[in-house]
Amino acid sequence: MISEKIATLINEQIANEQYAAQYYLSMSAWFSSKDLDGIANYFRVQSKEELMHADKMFDYLNDVGGEIIIGEIAKPPHQFENAIDIFQKALDHERIVTKSIFNIVKNANDEGDFATTSFLQWFINEQVEEEASASQLVTKIKMVSDNPSAVYLFDQELAQRIFVADPTA
Repeated sequence: MISEKIATLINEQIANEQYAAQYYLSMSAWFSSKDLDGIANYFRVQSKEELMHADKMFDYLNDVGGEIIIGEIAKPPHQFENAIDIFQKALDHERIVTKSIFNIVKNANDEGDFATTSFLQWFINEQVEEEASASQLVTKIKMVSDNPSAVYLFDQELAQRIFVADPTA
């Protein structure tokens, strides 16, 4: 059975993932209001992925006999300066999520909770991908932001993203 401390950290992470989903949905809404539906799509898909992460943690906590306590989710910001601001905030947020997951892993390791450490390896790998992708998008939006034609192509590129559910979730 999982310790109360690790269960609490996972419950907090479930709320963090749900907050991230709302945050990305808010970003999607901003781009939708600017008729940049491809970039809005990117953030909608990102929102769905965060909910999938929360579900995956919910199921794990249930499987190991931890008490699931649904936490409060803060209202995300809805006003942003510009597209660069949004992509930078997305990267910054992914870095916060990574630190949170690392904290759970550290605590699980300290307790000798090998099951949780093993479970969280998927999330560690995911965060490496998330941060790399977000960093690349910050670079790209900075390159194209002053060129409407380039923004159009960037928007079209991000319109291609689709949500693919993880079969293990």
